Amino acid sequence: MGDSTEEMVQLVLMIAQALVDHPEEVTVEVTEVADTTVLTLRVAFKDRGRVIGRGGHIAQSVRIIVQVASMKVKRRFSLDISESPGESGDLA
Repeated sequence: MGDSTEEMVQLVLMIAQALVDHPEEVTVEVTEVADTTVLTLRVAFKDRGRVIGRGGHIAQSVRIIVQVASMKVKRRFSLDISESPGESGDLA
């Protein structure tokens, strides 16, 4: 992972951990797709709403920050938001 990718991961982690109730469950996975680096943000199921926000406003704001920061490092990044694997909203 390059320096710019690590900086972007740290940026997304810092923002997401500040928003959620369970910061220890926040992770960012990196995937290279063609000329784009995809950052997949995973949070606890209970924290999804805090990261996405009403009408997706918080998620859109974080994506804009990632886009602006990616212009500075002259590399294309995108952000996907997902819940942590193996976790769902089922109460069973």
